[in-house]
Amino acid sequence: MLKKNVLGATVALALASQSAAAADLVRLGNLKFAHFGAISYMKEIAPKYDLKIDERVFAKGIDILPAIVAGEIDMAASGADAAVAGRASGVPIYAVAGFAKGGARIVARSNADIRSIADLKGKKVGVSRGGAQELLLLAELAKHGLSWSDRPGKDVQIVYMAFADLNQAIAAGSIDAMCQSEPQASQAINKGFGTEVIKPYDTELGSPVRTLVITEDLYRNKPDVAERVLRCFVEATATFIANPELAETYVRDKIFKGQITSQDYQDAIGNSQFTYDLTVEHVQATTDLMQKYGVGRMDRAPKAADWVKLDLLAKAKSALKVN
Repeated sequence: MLKKNVLGATVALALASQSAAAADLVRLGNLKFAHFGAISYMKEIAPKYDLKIDERVFAKGIDILPAIVAGEIDMAASGADAAVAGRASGVPIYAVAGFAKGGARIVARSNADIRSIADLKGKKVGVSRGGAQELLLLAELAKHGLSWSDRPGKDVQIVYMAFADLNQAIAAGSIDAMCQSEPQASQAINKGFGTEVIKPYDTELGSPVRTLVITEDLYRNKPDVAERVLRCFVEATATFIANPELAETYVRDKIFKGQITSQDYQDAIGNSQFTYDLTVEHVQATTDLMQKYGVGRMDRAPKAADWVKLDLLAKAKSALKVN
């Protein structure tokens, strides 16, 4: 009996080892924001798709691009603008899905008496360079006829800093307003040192869509792996949409380690809905505005139709019966 049990355990261990070895490794570049939660959740259900997803968190989307070029990242989540800038600079990526819409607010110091975009004249406004928030901010300023520069002399002085530093800067009074991502924007409001000016979605850009990109190598040379990655993405997103309590628990506990409240999360997700979809038209509109306002410093802007590949997303949604 002992020999039989030992043999059975050995066989089981061998089968488990074979299964683990069979899993295809996909290296994910991600960001620490509430609406990026379903992307992070992919690694939890990856074994179901014979995948192993290793996640690496970056400060902002554009920071992931060098890691893709170096062959260290296979899949990344970012704003569409970071993906466009990457493609423009020759990073071999395809945009294959959208995963969140919105996700930003323009927030003023609570004692700054700023109630509209027009009130930003003569003020210092903080934003992270190269993110969707920069493009949203510049589009709003242009819509309201305000000039801007990162030096004094224009209507609005832009102060570039990391996402993580914006809330501290506005709380300290070193800037008057900021265009900030979620949940940090909601935190500023809920903690009382910030007030919402606007959700900046009323320009020609509309509500920005965050993009999931994969490398050309993964798309072209490992189509089976890429297809399973997209199925994993669709299931992770569908799970978060269908089970908001699980989504909140995962984001608050696993990603933010209890650093955000339930109210912070609810406010953030109320302003950054999970989605699957992306359109060529939205990526092209993003590209056109980036050129117009000099975001991303592109010598030659890529045509969205050349690198937005939505076939894998369509297959995944069909297979999982998701609309």
